[in-house]
Amino acid sequence: MKDCCSGKSGGPYDLAVIGAGSAGFSAAITAADMGANVLLVGEGMIGGTCVNVGCVPSKAMIRAVEPLHLAKAAQRFDGIEAAGHITDWAATVRQKQALVDTLRAAKYIDVLPNYPQVAYREGQARFDDDGTLTVDGETVQAQKIILATGSHPHVPDIAGIRQAGFLTSTTALELETLPKSMIVMGAGFIGVELAQMFARAGVLVTLVSRRGVLPDAEPEVSAALEGALSEEGLLLVKGIAYEQLEKGDGDIRLHVSRGGEKSVIAAEKLLLATGRVPNSGGLNLENAGIETLANGGIRVDGAMQTSQAGIYAAGDVTGLDQFVYMAAYGAKLAAQNAMGMHPPAYDNSAMPSVVFSDPQVASVGLSEAGAKEAGLSVITSVLPLEHVPRALAARDTRGLIKLVAEKDSKRLLGAHIVAPEGADSIQTAAIAIRMGMTYEDLGAMIFPYLTTVEGLKLAAQTFEKDVAKLSCCAG
Repeated sequence: MKDCCSGKSGGPYDLAVIGAGSAGFSAAITAADMGANVLLVGEGMIGGTCVNVGCVPSKAMIRAVEPLHLAKAAQRFDGIEAAGHITDWAATVRQKQALVDTLRAAKYIDVLPNYPQVAYREGQARFDDDGTLTVDGETVQAQKIILATGSHPHVPDIAGIRQAGFLTSTTALELETLPKSMIVMGAGFIGVELAQMFARAGVLVTLVSRRGVLPDAEPEVSAALEGALSEEGLLLVKGIAYEQLEKGDGDIRLHVSRGGEKSVIAAEKLLLATGRVPNSGGLNLENAGIETLANGGIRVDGAMQTSQAGIYAAGDVTGLDQFVYMAAYGAKLAAQNAMGMHPPAYDNSAMPSVVFSDPQVASVGLSEAGAKEAGLSVITSVLPLEHVPRALAARDTRGLIKLVAEKDSKRLLGAHIVAPEGADSIQTAAIAIRMGMTYEDLGAMIFPYLTTVEGLKLAAQTFEKDVAKLSCCAG
């Protein structure tokens, strides 16, 4: 076996980490810092989903088109006119790619030499017929194993989809020429973000979904975002069944049905945003006695251990909490457990999540329905942004804040924000939930005036007060 970059050659290793994305690097570095001898195996481009085809490129492009919207939004203010337009989309895409290349080097490739205990190898890892871990057919000698192979875009089973052709979230961000029109299939966080980004770039976007916009979010949140997207000119088609796809003369045609009525939606391009699938199929997990979930994710316990002792898994391949920070967190726990430590069990109870739409959607903790399913007696507070001074000053009241609390104890259980600056406000709610605060505690805190995060204080006060009757900054 040939190792490159750094590390002990050959083995045996204390730990083999399969996958060189955020989870894989987190596991390898954690173990190396504990004195372990680590083999890190990557297949394909080093760095994984986030830096290469996910978080970094998508958020860069979302920011790139934001000024185009802000120019139009300037009309909210009397006496202000602004304009913006695209002069060279290919240049924008190339700039995005340059950022990706820079961060891949800085955060992954150039990190490896700092850890001489980590040997890096490219190759295909799998379990042999007898359950032995191999890389390109060569046996790997390792006391413990962590699987962190990530995920890939889901392709739904729709007649004609391969023949019609489609873009994924990866290939869509590589387009150097904008299409005139696009169907975005799937209205989860990936679909919503990319649909709005392309619409702001001037593409006529039709967002189609079986269940609606952000179907797993609070209903008030979904409705608020749906209204904002519609106001920007996105065409929303929801509650449909996909019948078939066909390639037409210069377009792609999606045949759908709703309530017994059939119709056809046509566009120049089709973008699939129907979720991501764990990269577990090629590992031959059954040979090692490793159980999987219905979605293909590797089943793990609170210590991130699989059904096979000594083999752990973390990140998207588990099918759980597909966020880069949760991948790194879970991988750190997996490495610590593999090395004999006993850290606290994996805990996502105060895990913040963000959809980088505009307005942004940010959530932490339980939803109202989730709290009720857990058998809790629940009380909620919903505060429209028209009661938040920051939103009034910005003349942008799109959105709301919803808090979920336990009725008797008043303990905060969940927070859900739809606001232009919601992403930067959610961590305050996450800390409040982690610390077991009540809505009275949150409402009594001092918040800076004319900030979006002040809306959390007002929403907390809304449980028992009519904030419309309060003076400015009144507690």
